This record gives sequence, structure tokens and C-alpha cells, in this order.
Amino acid sequence: MTYKPQRPDLAIFPNRRLNHLIADKFTLFCRCLQMRPAFSTVHHGYELRFLNTGMLCTVFLKLSCQVVSPQLDTMTQMDYKYSLLGPAIDDYRKRPLLLQVDNTPMNPFAVLEVKRDALKRSNNSGCFCKIRVYGVLFGLAVMFVIMASYVLNGDKKGLLLTPSPYHFTTLVNPGLFAFNLSSEKDYAHIKLVVKSIKSKVDFGSSRHIPELKALIKTDPHMFSVIPHKFLPGIKNPCWYEEYTGNRTSDPYRTNMYGRYSRRFRTVFQHLRSSFHKHLLYRKKKLYRMRCLPYFYIIGQPKCGTTDLYDRLRRHPDVKFTTFKEPHWWTRKRFGIIRLSEGVHDPYPVEDYLDLFDQAAYQIQGNLTANDRGYPSHPNIIIGEASASTMWDNNAWVYFYDNTSEGEPPFLIQDFIHAVQPDARFIVMLRDPVERLYSDYLYFGIANKSAEDFQEKVSESLQLFEGCLMEYTMRSCVYNTTVNNAMPVRLQVGLYIVYLMDWLKVFNRDQILLLRLEDHASNRKYTMHKVFDFLGLGPLTKEKESEITESPASNTRRPADKNLGPMLAITKEILRDFYTPFNAKLAKVLQNDSFLWENR
Repeated sequence: MTYKPQRPDLAIFPNRRLNHLIADKFTLFCRCLQMRPAFSTVHHGYELRFLNTGMLCTVFLKLSCQVVSPQLDTMTQMDYKYSLLGPAIDDYRKRPLLLQVDNTPMNPFAVLEVKRDALKRSNNSGCFCKIRVYGVLFGLAVMFVIMASYVLNGDKKGLLLTPSPYHFTTLVNPGLFAFNLSSEKDYAHIKLVVKSIKSKVDFGSSRHIPELKALIKTDPHMFSVIPHKFLPGIKNPCWYEEYTGNRTSDPYRTNMYGRYSRRFRTVFQHLRSSFHKHLLYRKKKLYRMRCLPYFYIIGQPKCGTTDLYDRLRRHPDVKFTTFKEPHWWTRKRFGIIRLSEGVHDPYPVEDYLDLFDQAAYQIQGNLTANDRGYPSHPNIIIGEASASTMWDNNAWVYFYDNTSEGEPPFLIQDFIHAVQPDARFIVMLRDPVERLYSDYLYFGIANKSAEDFQEKVSESLQLFEGCLMEYTMRSCVYNTTVNNAMPVRLQVGLYIVYLMDWLKVFNRDQILLLRLEDHASNRKYTMHKVFDFLGLGPLTKEKESEITESPASNTRRPADKNLGPMLAITKEILRDFYTPFNAKLAKVLQNDSFLWENR
């Protein structure tokens, strides 16, 4: 996989001249050096100035844009705030968006400021600018040497050649630019933003389904490992793969999951002790059983997927990976390990298949009593639960050619369908308004409050609306820059956009959709729907009670409960925003409960 720079217009600035100016010269940054003075250069009447970061640091593209009228030489941040929130429609339509990268103390950043250059400069300032230009050239030369040394040493971890898709936040500082929706002016502004978004919602566009040849070209190794057909006579997709190691070698020594996770190292230690006795010996060759999941729990985050996973794994005929959320299809396959880091070496498909070895052993049974290799438990099925699978395609912009007008040329479901056309999927959904607040409380780190949530919602709505000014709705939903810039994940609640794309690839009867609200009120009913969907046999009353009556998993933490509900005005704004998406979802599913009107 090679990095393909993002399209210049993915920066999402309505001001096209500014867009192209920035894209021409500053699309990608890798490293910055400690430089005590700030340095700048002038291009097409704009001064581009880098602020001192004070230390050697990883730098990702961050843009702070200040648009100034020809009559003014400078513009303060407060002046900009007033122009952003002002009532004039023209100003509202032309305003730029503010983007920045992660500004946490652990990740210092450089800022690119854009100011209108003064029309007249003194001779002294001209001389000083030359010194600055020479400083820039010297800095770039040193940066090049450092980059070359990292590349030659193969230290991919130390030098990120791509901007991390997880470091962007909005530039608006809540302390300086807090939105107060109780203010009539601010409330009217956000209402106008939501109205603008709703006017651009369009479900008419349909994506082009890629051909199998194109999919194989992007990941030929995966398609060479997974066979076209699976073992007959068993329910779960499994096959025997030739094992090229010897009986004493460690099959998990190079597994990337074990390298970065202590809990997986513990699991592999257990699997290692029983691995060799499950090898099948045929015609002087060793074979190991490999399996893929029979079903996937694919979403959505904070919608009850953990509780569903915990209940399902109590069923005697259902086995999972040892831990929930391996995120291989959406992240690990591309080398994204943690959300706070950049791109590492990708996890090969063999590492993903290793996660199902324990379940494969149970399907296979004891080879001592069954030396012909026929599975002893053909009705056991394997599940995989990663709440990112349904919606997270953020890695696409870094690895695929951008030939689809800002939309991913390939989606996760394209690859799953190519190797498992008969796979089954379970989706648990929830009122998107409540989901967003729960998401904020769960992933927020510090200074969480209903007021802070309100500000982040306002900022996110403006970013999404800014994208819709120039691009289609689908482009904006899958736009990596916008998704990573929004301080709250508005896009995750746009269920219908993702569902329609999944239904373009898989049949409706392969996807079971549930509501968390129904599951919370009647677990027995929802679990029976799941059992029927997966074709599982009847249970004893004792086992059924164990599954349906156990306490709920992954509920809201006490500290988060103490913060109370979101503000009523925030809920009103969000409900207005999600209404057209919920309406389309209810229409497609022919079920008005997905309108979430009685909340």
C-alpha cells in the first residue's frame, strides 16, 4: 500500500483561492525542528507563517485561516468571531471553516496562519523577509536530511509520511469561541446551519460497486490466503491450510496483535501450548484448521454491542474471538493500531485468522479420537464483534487513488463480500441523539459537561455544513478530513447512509437490525430474534435465563451519570439534524420505530 495525498479540496474551505494556495505548497508535513524564531514566506499576497513549537515534534497539517477585507491589514480573533456569528447572510455563506490538529500537551503542533500581506513594506522589512526565506530553506534542508535518515533506517514508527487520521480537532477554542445556544443570535445561527444541512440531504446518488479484479489488486495477499470454497458439512466457514513450520516452531511469534497487546500475548501463550496437537498430518504434510466468522456484529458504537456480545458468547454453540473489537477490517488491515497513533505496518490476514484458532479447535475436536480430520462439532459458529465495521472507512484516503469525487472507491463490505458472500451481520442501533451524548461521555477525557457537549455539537454541525456547500452528502459522510475534525462523531449516527451502502452488496435477509431501546426493555425478545437469525437450536430454560437475565454490560459510568442529561436545547438541535436521516431509515426498513419520535 502506498500513500496517496488527499485531494487539495479535502481541506474543505469555501474560499477556493485560499484552498488552492494552501494545497499547492503545504499539503503534507512530516517533521519540524526546534526553531526559536517563527519563520514565514509570502506567496500571492498572503503571508504564510509557521509558529514555533519549541521542540522536535510530529507535525500534521493544521490551518488557521483569517480572511481580511482589502481595506484592513489585520484582523483579530475576536473580529473573526463576530463575522462568523454575524446575522448577515452573505457573510454566513462565505465564511471559511477553521480546522486544526490535536493540541494536547503530548502532541505539540505547528500552525499555519494565513494573513493578507500589507501592500507596502519598508526596505528594512524586505531585508528581514529575505532572512526569513533563507531560514525556511535551511529548515527544509535539515528536515529533508532527517526524513531521509528515517526512511533509510526503516523507522516507520518514528516518521509519519502521512497525516494521522486521528489527530484533527476543530480550531475553535471553547474558552474563546464558546457557543451559547441560549443566546438568541447563536441559537439562530445554529438553526440556520441545520436548515442548510437538511436542504442538501439527498439519498438519490448511488455508489459504483467495484469489480472483483479491482479488489484483488488492492490486497492480493488476502485473496491468496482465503479460499473460494470452505469445508463441506460444517456450518462455519473453515478450511485446512498447509502449515509450513515444524512441530516445535512458534506459530504466533510474528503476530502483530501479540506485539502490541499484552492481553493477546496471554491468549497466544495458551494457544501455543495446544497448537501442535491440533495439526492434521496427511501425505507427509501438516495442516491446520483455519476459520472466518460466520457472523459479524458490525455496529454501532454506544448502541449496546458489548451487551449483545456478552450474552451471545454464553450460548454453547457460539464462539467469539477471545476479546471484542479486533478492528481488523477497518483499521489493523491498514496498520492503524490505536486512534492516537499514526500508521504502522499493516496486520496481515494470517494475524486476524489466528484470533479464531481457539474456536477452530472446538469445531475441529480431538484429532486423537478423530484422525480423519472431520470436525467433531459442525454446528458451532464463530462471531466477530467490532463496532467500527459498519461505518469506519477513514483509512481509504491514505491508501487508495482518489478517483471517485471524494468518496471511497472501496468500502469494507466490498472486501467481506468478496471472500464471504454468505456472511451474516447484526446491527444494533439507538436514537442517534442519545448515542452521540453517550459517545461523548465515554470517549471524553476531561472537562466534560453538558455545556461543553453543546459547544462541540455546534462546531461539528458547522464543519459538516461547510463540506455540504461543495460536495455531495455521501462525500461528506465519508470525508476523512471532516470526520476527524469534528469534536463529536455526528456522522456515526447517520445510520441510513451506511446501511444503504451495505444493502448494495448484501441481501436484506443477511442483515439483522435491532434497536437498543427494544433490547433494554425486553432482552428475551431480542435474543430470540438473534438466535433465529443465526439458526441456533433451542436452549434449556436454565441456559436461556442465564443469557437473558444477566446484568447489562458496559453501562454508563457513575461519574458520567453525575453529569446529568444533555441540555434540552442541544437535544432539540440534534433531533432536528437527524430527522431526515431517521425518516429515510424508517422508510427503508418499513418500521416507524426507527423514527425515534417518542423520546
